[in-house]
Order: sequence, then C-alpha cells, then structure tokens
Amino acid sequence: MKIATWNINSVRLRAKLAARFLREHAPDIVALQETKCTDDLFPAKPFAKLGYVHQAIHGQKGYHGVAILSRQPFRATESGDFCREGHCRHVRAVFESGLELHNFYVPAGADIPDPDVNPKFAHKLDFLSRMAKNFEKRSDGGRSAVVLVGDLNVAPLENDVWSHKQLLTVVSHTPVETKLLEEVRAAFDWRDVTRMFVPASEKIYSWWSYRAADWEASDRGRRLDHIWVSPALKDAVSSQAIMRKMRGWARASDHVPVIAEIDL
Repeated sequence: MKIATWNINSVRLRAKLAARFLREHAPDIVALQETKCTDDLFPAKPFAKLGYVHQAIHGQKGYHGVAILSRQPFRATESGDFCREGHCRHVRAVFESGLELHNFYVPAGADIPDPDVNPKFAHKLDFLSRMAKNFEKRSDGGRSAVVLVGDLNVAPLENDVWSHKQLLTVVSHTPVETKLLEEVRAAFDWRDVTRMFVPASEKIYSWWSYRAADWEASDRGRRLDHIWVSPALKDAVSSQAIMRKMRGWARASDHVPVIAEIDL
C-alpha cells in the first residue's frame, strides 16, 4: 500500500495539481492538510473520478481542514478532539484491511516562540501535549497496524532544517517544540519513516518558504511533513520519498508530498 501526505494549501486552488500528482504517483491513500474549505465545497467528484471514491473530509473555512482520500474502503472514520480551539485538524480512518490511519495538521504557532505573549504558540504546544496524552493511553502500540501522517509543523532533528543554530529560536524548531514532538513519538513508540531511510546526518526537507525569491537556489527548507508507523509496521515499510520537484510546479504549495510504501 502506498500512502501519501501533503499540505496542499487550499484543495480547491490546487485540485488540478492534486489530480496530476495522483495520476503520476498513484498512491492508494492520500492525506491532505490545510484544505481551506467546508465539507460541502470540497472537490470530491474530481477525486472520485480518479478512483478515490472513499473520502473522509473534516473541513472548515480559513487555514484549517484535513481529508483522507482512498481507493481502499473504510471500515470507520472519525475526527478526534485534539484542538482546544475547535479547528478541523485531525481525521482518522480504519480500513477494511485493519490499517488505522491518523491525519494531523498541527497548528503552525505564528512567529513568536513564547506562549505567554503568543496565544497561537500556546495553542500549538497544547495541541502537541494532547496528542501525546492520547497515544499514551493506548497499550497496543507494538501490536496494531497504525500510521500517523501529516503536517506536524515541527522539524525535530538538526538536519531537518537548513541551519540548526539559526533556527533554534524560530517557531517549528525551538527546543520546546522538538521536545514535545519527541514526547508524541515516544508515547506510541512511533517510527519516523523518512529517517528509517535517510540518515539523521543528511539534510532533507519537505517545505520551502514562499518568501524566498528562488527557493531551490537558497534551499532554506524544513522537514515539517511526516509519516510515522507503529512498531508492528516497522519491518513492513519498503520505501519512502519526498517529492521535492513538486515545489517547482506552477502555483505549487509551499509543502511537497511525502510518500511511503507499506507491505500489509
């Protein structure tokens, strides 16, 4: 099974890019974040025509919204109450195969890494804490086939950013964020799929800012988009890829898809 995650940064604006991606790479499942539309405005029919007839959509106006599009049937879907602000930032699907998939869109946290003066940063830290507590309650981490994907808005390792030293005080790579994300990972003993294949000593990114005049030349990226698997699936992952070239597509999102193949 090929699973993709992508912060599409407006599904209606980039529906044609999404269709191109689905035709070229044919994932069985694609999890989208920052869809930026209510459920009734989601472009469901074009995706269904491409074979993604099973859709779990949890959207709203503004800079939120998540969705799971699948060629495989769902057994159940739901959204979790991880967000104190009531944003649509999580959707979960259980497939007929037994696979459980969580799609998260963690709050970005704005620019000031101080929860006392920046409510959005405080919200981000609260969201991550709730994620950790939720998975700590489960005792099936070693046995269940569970995948967590999404824009987690944290670049946890030194080489997940273009400059570890310069970004230590920049939101997405501050010590308090990376510590909390590690707590989320440890709560279910998740395995970071990208770093299963790409050594921690090697730089790799999934996001490049729109502010750069030439994103490719400056290459000041961050790895904000992740695929994690439960211990039961650690030996079943056969490949991973970050679709860097898609950042150069016309009207591209600032994020690119991450793909993993898992033998179920």
